[in-house]
Amino acid sequence: MEGSFTGGDVYQKHFLPRDYLATYYSFEDGPLPEAEMIKFNLECLHKTFGPGGLRGDTLIDIGSGPTIYQVLAACEAFTDITLSDFTDRNREELEKWLRKEPGAYDWTPALKFACELEGNSGRWQEKAEKLRATVKRVLKCDANLGNPLAPAVLPPADCVLTLLAMECACCSLDAYRAALRNLASLLKPGGHLVTTVTLNISSYMVGKLKFSCVSLKKEEVEQAVLDAGFDIERLLHNPQNYSATTAPNDGMCFIVARKRSGP
Repeated sequence: MEGSFTGGDVYQKHFLPRDYLATYYSFEDGPLPEAEMIKFNLECLHKTFGPGGLRGDTLIDIGSGPTIYQVLAACEAFTDITLSDFTDRNREELEKWLRKEPGAYDWTPALKFACELEGNSGRWQEKAEKLRATVKRVLKCDANLGNPLAPAVLPPADCVLTLLAMECACCSLDAYRAALRNLASLLKPGGHLVTTVTLNISSYMVGKLKFSCVSLKKEEVEQAVLDAGFDIERLLHNPQNYSATTAPNDGMCFIVARKRSGP
């Protein structure tokens, strides 16, 4: 795995969801920086999809990984959610939680935090059931394809969500720019892209294995979003660094952008 960008075949063979979850999503007993990153995203998503925020029928989450926390706020604002990931193991992990199978990952701390943001921390079990009812399908995805959900074809969506995925899926700035255009093709005119990107990160660890990322500057992300046919409505930068990455990074950039209706 050394010396070249870790592409889809490497993820399919070597990416272990439980190692990833243990490293980055041990919400209460994991490293503090990782917990702060989750809270930052949950807070941003609550503001985006909470009262007065984005609403619609359909939302597509591209590159869900084995996680569901990113759609905890969205399930209150959309009636049809699609989760997607490239690897079989990640999709299996998602299905395990959705079906309440034995050994499914415990998202209780994230559920409780999301409900706390909404002002009712006691309804976390109700939220879990609402999310399970709102997620209608789990599909394979590849953001590098013209149709990232191929061979599936879905009607244009009201919102595309992608958190901490594009920088791992794209091998270069040009590939990232092309992938954003691919995501735009999934949206209705006037639909929204909601994304978080880790900035200036070249790799990250999952267990004992290193996986590549494309190193992106905040200005490059902004310009790529604009060039993909979006107008940026909100941009927040969190300078917090992960502790589990292989080198320092420049934190996270959270963006909400609206797809232009015309040229």
